[in-house]
Amino acid sequence: MRVDVTTWSLEMTAPSELRPSHEPATRVEIRRATVVSPELGRFLYTAAGGNWYWIDRLPWSYEQWLERLSHPRVETWVMYEGGTPAAYFELDGIADGEVEIAYLGVLPAFMGRGLGGWLLTEAIRRAWAMGTRRVWVHTCTLDAPHALANYRARGMRVSKEHVEAVELPDVAPGPWPGAGVNGPHASLLDRS
Repeated sequence: MRVDVTTWSLEMTAPSELRPSHEPATRVEIRRATVVSPELGRFLYTAAGGNWYWIDRLPWSYEQWLERLSHPRVETWVMYEGGTPAAYFELDGIADGEVEIAYLGVLPAFMGRGLGGWLLTEAIRRAWAMGTRRVWVHTCTLDAPHALANYRARGMRVSKEHVEAVELPDVAPGPWPGAGVNGPHASLLDRS
C-alpha cells in the first residue's frame, strides 16, 4: 500500500533543555549492551518496531548488523523490568558534533506503563555524556501514537518536517506473525 508519511526531525542543542520524565512506577534498570551481538540488535529492532513498520533493517545480513553495532560511537542500551528486556535505545555518534537517537522503542507487552518517557530521558542524558553539540531524533506518523509528544515533552524542538509517499506492506511485520499490538492479545495492551 502507498501512504503519505509525515516525518519530523527534532533536536536539542544544550543539556539544560532536557525536561526529565518521572521515573516509572515499576522498578527498571537500563544497561548498555557492551558485547556486540547482531542477534540482540535484530531482536530489539523487530520486537520494539515490528508494529510501527520498522522495516529498513529487516533485509540486513549478519555482517551488516555486526558492522553497525561494532562501531565505537554506536551504543545499544536495554531497559529491563524483572530481568526481562522491556525497551531499548540505540545512539549513533558517528557524525562529528552530534548524537542521533537512532532507535528508541518499548516492546509491546510493556507499552502503556510509563516507560517511554523515562527511557527517552536516559537516552538524552547518555547522548550528552557521549560529547556532542546536538542531540537529535526523527519520528513519523508510523511510530507509536505518543512518540512525537514524548520527544516534545522532554524538551526537543521540531527542526524539520516533511511529507513523503511511502510504499509499505499491507500489514506491519510485527515481531513475528500474530504477535504484539496487531496480534490476538491487542486488547490486553494499553496504547493510550
